[in-house]
Amino acid sequence: MTDKKNNFEEELTQLQTIVGNLENGNVPLEDALNEFQKGVQLSKDLNKRLTQAEETVAKLIDSDGAEHRLDPNNASAPEE
Repeated sequence: MTDKKNNFEEELTQLQTIVGNLENGNVPLEDALNEFQKGVQLSKDLNKRLTQAEETVAKLIDSDGAEHRLDPNNASAPEE
């Protein structure tokens, strides 16, 4: 599974590095714009992957294959 393009943690570290570089302000304008665009795309990709992971965790699969969403008010009980 970790043989994807990059794993979540690597991409998050990459985004943090970009943010740090931009906050320092020691990046030429053209490079800063490129880094900003790259950071925005990484942020979108990470958000999408995180949302997918949350949706996966929020499902319970019965032995018969039926899926049940977790009740957000009671994580131990599935919604009916």
